[in-house]
This record gives sequence, structure tokens and C-alpha cells, in this order.
Amino acid sequence: MADKKATRQAYGKALVEIGKTNEDLIVMDADLSKSTMTAEFAKEFPDRFFNMGIAEQDLYAAACGIALSGKTVCASTFAMFAAGRAFEIIRNSIGYTHANVKICATHAGITVGEDGASHQTFEDIALMRTIPGMTVVNPCDAVSCEELMKQVIAMEGPCYVRLGRAAVPVLYDDAGMIKLGKGSWLRRGKDMTIVATGIMVSAALEAAERLAATGIDAGVIDMHTIKPMDEDILMEAAKTGPVVTAEEHSVIGGLGGAVAETLSRLCPVKIAMVGQQDTFGESGKPQELLEKYHMTSSDIEKAAMGLMSE
Repeated sequence: MADKKATRQAYGKALVEIGKTNEDLIVMDADLSKSTMTAEFAKEFPDRFFNMGIAEQDLYAAACGIALSGKTVCASTFAMFAAGRAFEIIRNSIGYTHANVKICATHAGITVGEDGASHQTFEDIALMRTIPGMTVVNPCDAVSCEELMKQVIAMEGPCYVRLGRAAVPVLYDDAGMIKLGKGSWLRRGKDMTIVATGIMVSAALEAAERLAATGIDAGVIDMHTIKPMDEDILMEAAKTGPVVTAEEHSVIGGLGGAVAETLSRLCPVKIAMVGQQDTFGESGKPQELLEKYHMTSSDIEKAAMGLMSE
């Protein structure tokens, strides 16, 4: 059984490690530092941490100003409050000025669980993708999260980093294969490819194992960077046959939409999309919600078999 760790925990650890050598790193939060895991940075570097209170628009406006003064800012709150409540500020202040702000949003997707529909964000990737110049990143495990945070903080310009609440399996042994802007082959296949992001990457690997038992050789790509999209790896995947996308996000405007936009232009193939199917969520246990809204390894397997039988 693989070790499990939440990507928000890895994010908090990465901030402290990077903060030891990068004195220009500023961390900000909206009164959720224990949940977003920025509390450890606040403890280690109190002079470089700012709690803006329950005022998300103020958080990102202030983060923009600090970044434009020459600092690198990681500003955190829950994904619903960042992408939703503060969208206008992120678009007009951070995006328009290309400020060096990293919007590191935790508690994304349906696995927020009991917090219910008001907090289960399925629109954030779609919203952030539309902002010109915004990089969008969705790590699948603790190792990739820590490595991607190093690269995100080193890059110039705004970035949206999507992080989860629940502990997820650690999939990577080698952080050296993780490159911002490039998808990662976790499994090669000859018949079709599953392109997954975030927590759905582990589900994709499980589905690929079961598909192999039926004679279907499926590859798996971790598409941790959703914008800019790695067109080369998608074209390589399309040459194997059909593509299934898997995400803990709406299939409208998320990974599924981004992959479809790319492949329809460069290398059209049959595509099936596993994700939130244009519905809101509800309060419940994370695993039960994933099952109800058809975001499990079994759903990926079913989608793949459906494509292969057409």
C-alpha cells in the first residue's frame, strides 16, 4: 500500500524549505492557515507571513501590490474563495499586470466532503485557464507538489496551484521527471491513453491495471500542468488510439475540455471525459461522493472499455 499524504501538507512543507533560501518569498492567507498549511511558514518566518483575515479580495489585491514591489507571493485560501470570490481581483490586478503571485488554493473538488456543495469547487480550473498568462497546475501527490512548487516559485508571473484536502497515494519515486509545462508518462500503453490530473491520477493507474487484465493496454499520463497544455505528449498519446480524461472537476472547461480543444485541432481521436458532469455536489464522505458522481477507477475503466468497443 502506497504512503498517503495530502497535497496541501506537501505545499506547507515546500514553503518552509523554499523560504530558508529564498528571502523574497512572502506567504499570505485569509484566516485559514491551519487548513491551508501555511501556519508552519508563519511560525518559521513571521516577518514574511501576512494573515489578511476573512477578506479574499483584499488578500489578492495586497498580494499583487507586494509582488509588484519585487517579491514572490504565495497567497492561499480555499479554492472556492480564491477562484470564485476573488476572481475579479485575480483577473484585473494579478493577471493584467502579470504579477508574480502564486494563487495556491486548497480544498478543491468534491473530496472536501462534508463541507458540501457550497465549498466543492468544480469550476476553478476553467476560470483560471481563461485568464491570459495564467499558468494552471494540479499536482497528483506530495512528491510532485513539492517539486512543482519549487518550479512555480522560480518562474516569473502568476500561477494557480490546485491542492486537495484529503490524503492521496504517493505515486512518484523520482521528482526529476516532473517538469512544469510537461505531462509525465506514468505508464506506457499501445491501445489507448488515460490523461488524468490531481487525485484522479492514482485512479487512472488502478484502472489501467484492471484494463490490462481484459487485454487492453492503456497508458497513463499525469497532466499536472493544465495550462500551458503539453501538446507534444497529447499528440503522442493520440497515436495510440482513444483518450479518456479524468479529473475531480467539471468536464466543462477543465482538463477534459482542454484536451479536447487541443486534440480536435492537432490530432482528432475519440475522447471520453470522467469528471463532474455539469452538476453540483452535496455533503457526504469523500469516497461515497466520488462513487455517486462517477469519479472512480471503475468509472475510468468503464469509459475506456466503452471507447474501445465502438
